[in-house]
Amino acid sequence: MREKTLAIAPQQLNPPPIYPQSVEAHPYERFAEELVKRGKVRETEIHRAKRLAAQADEPKLPALLARLGLVSERDTAEVLADVGSFPLVSPADYPDTSPLPDTVAIRFLKENHVVGIAAQEHEFVVAVADPFDHDLLAALALACEKPVKPQVGLPSEIDRALEQQLGSGKTLMGQIVADFGSDEEIDEADVEHLKDLASEAPVIRMVNLIMQRAVESRASDIHVEPFEQRLKVRFRVDGVLREVEAPPVRSTAAVISRIKIMAKLNIAERRLPQDGRIKLQVQGRELDLRVSTVPTMYGESVVIRLLHKESIVFDFSSLGFEGAMLERFLDVLALPHGIILITGPTGSGKSTTLYTALHKLNTPERKIITVEDPVEYQLEGVNQIQVKPQIGLTFANALRSIVRQDPDVIMIGEMRDLETARIAVQSALTGHLVLSTLHTNDAAGGVTRLMDMGLEDYLITSTVNGILGQRLVRRLCPNCREPYPAMPEVVEEMKLARFADGPVILHRPKGCEQCDGTGYRGRLAIQEFLVISDAIRRLVMSHAQSRQIEELALQEGMYTMYEDGLRKAVMGLTTIEEVLRVTSDS
Repeated sequence: MREKTLAIAPQQLNPPPIYPQSVEAHPYERFAEELVKRGKVRETEIHRAKRLAAQADEPKLPALLARLGLVSERDTAEVLADVGSFPLVSPADYPDTSPLPDTVAIRFLKENHVVGIAAQEHEFVVAVADPFDHDLLAALALACEKPVKPQVGLPSEIDRALEQQLGSGKTLMGQIVADFGSDEEIDEADVEHLKDLASEAPVIRMVNLIMQRAVESRASDIHVEPFEQRLKVRFRVDGVLREVEAPPVRSTAAVISRIKIMAKLNIAERRLPQDGRIKLQVQGRELDLRVSTVPTMYGESVVIRLLHKESIVFDFSSLGFEGAMLERFLDVLALPHGIILITGPTGSGKSTTLYTALHKLNTPERKIITVEDPVEYQLEGVNQIQVKPQIGLTFANALRSIVRQDPDVIMIGEMRDLETARIAVQSALTGHLVLSTLHTNDAAGGVTRLMDMGLEDYLITSTVNGILGQRLVRRLCPNCREPYPAMPEVVEEMKLARFADGPVILHRPKGCEQCDGTGYRGRLAIQEFLVISDAIRRLVMSHAQSRQIEELALQEGMYTMYEDGLRKAVMGLTTIEEVLRVTSDS
């Protein structure tokens, strides 16, 4: 494609007007005030950015805040659009070919994050990252020889649209790969060469692009998996894995070495599993990344868990707790001593529920100590201990010490063995409130699991106050979910009428821009909460099966996870299919 030029006639002293013409004199002030009002940035950070702007080459506040990593590009775009009453451009609005004339240089568009949207009779519609950059819009109007009407776009989406309109058809990853170099084999035994490769710009950009796209996709995990003929990258979004564009197989060793260097792992050790952490800011979000590597046949498989430190909300309602179940849980949580257990498989949200409970209990009157592996979220005012088995700091050893620290509440990341369970029971018997997790399929199974571990029945009945079982289901996108009347056969078979006041209306996923076409956005928990009553204690003492314990709990008012899921499906929060995916009507 021939290079275009930015042609501006020197004699053209009166450029065409820029829309809108009635913009306030200081729109950045309103922009900053709105960011603070929405809680996206602190006022002290705005003042610091303004001081930097006064002495830096970047006088424009939106660009400077983004460059400092204080505000994400989506938050920036949304606030700019609201402040100036500009439309916010969605990815679907970008045309495949550029409507702008050849008089506008490609480099000018790329450097200034501008892309054409439409050519109208009297003006050009463009998407820009900063609609208040009047110098940019004036230059663009001169080059187009027509007025330009700005709309607001996200810089990353504008860049992708430019690739489509003006580029060679390569994606951003493809362009980075082209800079990576030849197809020659990389000697994985040469550690120094690997370090050099991992420190080169193309590899750094590949890894940064993977992490940036994971954040944009709302992924909870990144899986980097080497195979013989390819390197596979997958994101787990709302609990479901999806494959994304990956670097070439020849870059496998360099990409994995780069991740290991960032996590401060030993890149020379490829025979043993390793664990590490990375702290960084992506698009203005502070992230805590947990990195796990394991050796496979064709290299090391890497899984990165993304913990969004700023976006996590410790709120029972947002997790899916509601109604009588929430009241029963809070009643048990308010008891001064005893054990509360949270059960479920890996990835069922147990840790988030534990942290939410701790957040509720975290007052100046209580001393809270946790023993975790690993510490996922840091809570202000809570003493958190990271276990280190390699130096002898196990759950059991740490628990023995912290009992002497005079805590009111103890949180144990997981009851893995009889020794840990015994110390937890002793702590509860001596007046402490203990919170922990177990790997069982349902709440009633938690009792039999403790007995299988070797814990005596009289200790269980004396200390355990309640057991919460939970799973995570995908939450329907509120923007595009589609209602439909439930079939009479389904209503009858699943007994859905008990959860509705009138006709049963269910919802199905449709898919829109906000949910990336999946029809789901986010997750919520479906739960069952078993309160250990006197009647259930008598069953435990007689070594009853978990099914008998569950039947009695149902008579006392407990809902099963399956029933809780059906109720939330009738409420329009999720689908019947999601409930059936993670539960069974046992």
